[in-house]
Amino acid sequence: MNWLADLIFPRRAALAPNLAQSLNEWIALPEPDAHEALAQARWVVVDVESSGLDMRRDRLISIGAVAVQGETISFADSFDIVLKQDAVSPTDNILVHGIGNAAQREGAPPAEALLRFLHYLGKSRLVAYHAAFDEAMIGRAMQTYLGLKFKRHALDLAYLAPALFPSKQRSLDDWLTHFGIPTFARHNALSDAYSTAQLFQVSLKQASLQRLQTCVQLNHLERAFYELSRMESSAS
Repeated sequence: MNWLADLIFPRRAALAPNLAQSLNEWIALPEPDAHEALAQARWVVVDVESSGLDMRRDRLISIGAVAVQGETISFADSFDIVLKQDAVSPTDNILVHGIGNAAQREGAPPAEALLRFLHYLGKSRLVAYHAAFDEAMIGRAMQTYLGLKFKRHALDLAYLAPALFPSKQRSLDDWLTHFGIPTFARHNALSDAYSTAQLFQVSLKQASLQRLQTCVQLNHLERAFYELSRMESSAS
């Protein structure tokens, strides 16, 4: 019955002692208070690049992240890493994100890269645009290389932004154009994370004007708009 136990309760990846200790240190970090004031919370806006758009099969190639504290983007508090790839992604994929053969083959060992991201993140709250993709790619890599079930929900600006600013904007590019937010290197993980962080910054200011004061209130607004969008999609 060991095979059944492994299927239901996957074993943690075999890690070197120093990496296992690093992972345990992250796991032991305290969770943030759900009712923490928006003005005090640290958020980490994340974006990833991958070998394709299939969340079940494609590989995580890079992670970019920028921290937002209160309504301020912290330029010094950012993260950017490429994971070493055993097989380089196809040329048409490289043309999208610009991470070439050498960069992919010389990236950081995946387990080390993911642990560095975990310790950068701490237990701060995540933010992304169309967060399901970023969650899936990071989560699958965490399971594969660290044996970690990474189940941290990312606040999704694809639902929060229209909840705060009722409009017909749909894509990240639409929102960036709408607010005049510049893009420096589209489809570069760190650059996209920085642009998304600016959209989040605008959203936090609007949330304050609407008298939203705590992280849980922001999460509830995003979830409510998500559920409304699902109901409208199923009805159409």
